[in-house]
Amino acid sequence: MATILQIETATSTCSAAISLNGETIALKELRAHNIHAGSLTLFIEEVMANAGMAYADLDAVAVSKGPGSYTGLRIGVSTAKGICFAVEKPLIGINTLQMMARGFLGTAENYSGLVCPMIDARRMEVFTALYDQHLTEVLPVSAKIIDEYSYLEELENREISFIGDGAMKCNESILSANAHFSALNFNSAAHMSGLAFEAFNRQDFEDTAYFEPYYLKDFVITQAKKKV
Repeated sequence: MATILQIETATSTCSAAISLNGETIALKELRAHNIHAGSLTLFIEEVMANAGMAYADLDAVAVSKGPGSYTGLRIGVSTAKGICFAVEKPLIGINTLQMMARGFLGTAENYSGLVCPMIDARRMEVFTALYDQHLTEVLPVSAKIIDEYSYLEELENREISFIGDGAMKCNESILSANAHFSALNFNSAAHMSGLAFEAFNRQDFEDTAYFEPYYLKDFVITQAKKKV
């Protein structure tokens, strides 16, 4: 038996969940900008209370490790590590894009196409990867600038479902009858449950002291223009 606290803060969604043996039993989330720092610990306390759990009852803590928002990932990972240190529980890191794809596949019964989760980076750039219906990686995680030539080869013979907050801005560039776009939110801690349980059973734990988010790109600070 495995009871896991799950945290997702890689995008504008702030999400916390409790899973039992791979099934979500409590969830609290809100999709809004700049709420993670003030809301995450409150969401965690709420799902713990709803599940009737104390921190000592947890078997592990899982966190969405990226790619995604630099600030959001820092908040999520630092919170997860703090809980792990405090109650001496193992830490599980979950690839954010894989988690999104797993969430989509859970809603698409008998789906035989590819799934392409996209996290909005800036302008026409996205953090993305490509998976088949078995969650096998077809194209690795990358930062990709989307244009009319993107995924031409893959779309020739297969349907691709583009999901995530980066997908909808690409629907005017990716023009194919095999391309489908979803505005549903797949950045949810609930979509982590199966992956976290599988990792727990493999004893696939992170080194809590040295674990860092997977940013994919360096954080860039834009300086304000000097006022005259």
